[in-house]
Amino acid sequence: MLDRLHLILDDITINNFKNAKILIVGIGGVGGYALECLVRSGFENITIVDSDIIDKSNLNRQIISLNSNLGINKTEVAKKRSLDINPKANINIINEFILEDNISILFKNDYDYIIDACDTITTKILLIKNAYEKNIKIISCLGTGNRFDSTRLSITKLNKTCNDPLAKNLRRILREKNLRINPDVVWSSELPVKTHNNTPGSIVLVPMQAGNLCASYIINDIRKELIK
Repeated sequence: MLDRLHLILDDITINNFKNAKILIVGIGGVGGYALECLVRSGFENITIVDSDIIDKSNLNRQIISLNSNLGINKTEVAKKRSLDINPKANINIINEFILEDNISILFKNDYDYIIDACDTITTKILLIKNAYEKNIKIISCLGTGNRFDSTRLSITKLNKTCNDPLAKNLRRILREKNLRINPDVVWSSELPVKTHNNTPGSIVLVPMQAGNLCASYIINDIRKELIK
């Protein structure tokens, strides 16, 4: 499986990928692609968290969703797909919607990195806060809905973002809670399209690229640490 990786990465780097412990919260449009990238890059210790089942509305953008698996837990589908790519992978699943009363279940194990690919701002704040307190590196994905241009996505610090209502709310809540935290985020500089629907629209290009960037954050951070 790793033959092509060995052409550009040494054994030490690949072993660090294998041994890194990753937590992904949200296995939808963003988290599903992040998981796909990590598994295909040789990561073998990943915990995935999501309480949803595959729905028809997921088919336009989520790599794990198919007509043949509608109604099945996203985590179960994602684990099966990951093991079909790499049978050696250790994929731990948590079928929970994470809030303050149950977030402790995530941290029964240690992690090196967290990918926050969830939609709920309360959960995002909790993940960022816990990552900061436990000295875990985190990449938090901001809004991808109502956007078309995947080239406008990038990784930056939360305080460098604009044009994103979710980022604005995150900054406000962190200030109100007196949490002086400035996490790394995946964000889009593209203004979201205005619609008359409370449910955001989506096209696969944007969450797919956001998930790729979340995975690249981890991959390139491990490579940088080894170069030091």
